[in-house]
Amino acid sequence: MALFAFFLLSYWGTATSAVGARGEHPGSFASLADQVKHAVVNISTTKVVTDHPLQPFLDPDSSFKDFFGDEFFERFFGEKPSDGRRANSLGSGVVIDEDGLILTNNHVVEKADEIEIRLQGGEEYDAQVVGRDPKTDLALIRVKPDDAFPTPAVLGDSDEVRVGDWAMAVGNPFGLGHTVTVGIVSAKGRVIGAGSYDNFIQTDAAINPGNSGGPLFNMDGEVIGINTAIVARGQGIGFAIPVNMAKDLLPQLRTGKVVRGWLGVMIQDVTPELAESFGLEKPRGVLVADIVHGGPAQKGGLQRGDVILRYEGKEIDTVHVLSRMVAASPPGSKAKIDLARDGGERSLVIEIGSMPEEEMEETESLEEETAWGLGVRSLTPELAERFGWDEKERGVVVSDVRSGSPADDAQLRRGDLIQEVNRQKIRDLEDYTQAMDGALKGGSALLLVKRGESTFYVVVKGLEQ
Repeated sequence: MALFAFFLLSYWGTATSAVGARGEHPGSFASLADQVKHAVVNISTTKVVTDHPLQPFLDPDSSFKDFFGDEFFERFFGEKPSDGRRANSLGSGVVIDEDGLILTNNHVVEKADEIEIRLQGGEEYDAQVVGRDPKTDLALIRVKPDDAFPTPAVLGDSDEVRVGDWAMAVGNPFGLGHTVTVGIVSAKGRVIGAGSYDNFIQTDAAINPGNSGGPLFNMDGEVIGINTAIVARGQGIGFAIPVNMAKDLLPQLRTGKVVRGWLGVMIQDVTPELAESFGLEKPRGVLVADIVHGGPAQKGGLQRGDVILRYEGKEIDTVHVLSRMVAASPPGSKAKIDLARDGGERSLVIEIGSMPEEEMEETESLEEETAWGLGVRSLTPELAERFGWDEKERGVVVSDVRSGSPADDAQLRRGDLIQEVNRQKIRDLEDYTQAMDGALKGGSALLLVKRGESTFYVVVKGLEQ
């Protein structure tokens, strides 16, 4: 569970700030504000709703309303509209070329029936969506430019941003229009639970509802991020999508469709216990927990239990890093993958596939668990039906977890299916008992566990003798 509630900031949810500056603190930010303000636009959207536009946040079990409170929602978002009411939302965007293209957040324009932008000088234009990508929360919209249309902003290099750099956010907070705030880049590479491709810049420049989709500038007047989210209960904790991620997606957003690379694996981070079990000197890479049948990974020779160390020569240290790199690879391209297998290293060249239309996740991050002190049973037809397993599955089902046991502390669940012990396949209770008896003598065991559609490895610590 995430420790924070995050709020998307289009004037019923918008944004953050982030990114860095070069050079020393200027005597004033006025010249920079004058330089960049014309490329920032206010976005107003209209849609017909039958529920409150923040209904997902207003449900009784929602933590968002708990964080903000009734007074906040009633003051800024009003009462729940009646059926068929036209609801308005506000956000921000940044002009990126002279043909009228504007970059913003997907959640600012998603499901909008009408989109209108307003320039710093008051000029208004109707806009249409060119392309959207919900997974990164980016969108591209277009207006028909005229002589009053501003010069595009310069897109910078977010990889060059350093923690501690100055950053300026410009946007439309609470509908106030073209508001400038300044802070620093607080952190990079933040994973906040927004999705598989989290890689946010954190900033303390003031961000509020209405800033979503607006730019974060460095001191050279270059866009380094697109403001996207804030921590609901925090102050000075905002997040922006690095502009390099947006630049990578722009060619596809211009065509109206984003197609991602797909490897067809389930992976998990390597813990110290897993590193020891797989013969690694220290935790590194990501562990392949399962392979999609018929997918690119299987066709390319990748196996369950492989530890992916490098992708196209770049070191891999977390699930999120590999997910982003694979997704950015063009379908049909070939990628070199360096991996550890059976105590040695080898390389594979795998042809990257296309993400399935159902938007299947390219990878799934699975948390490591330990297990011991649990009851198991052979997988009978009755147990298969009870826990939702196919009768063709093989293994033993966790039938009981003792309170206070290592399995309980590790949150192993009834219904989990143990399929391997120390890389040996488990068909029934007899296989399991023999394998675990042998593992106990060694002090630990490596289990392959299936839960729902996910398969993952866990290291089991032996009980004291």
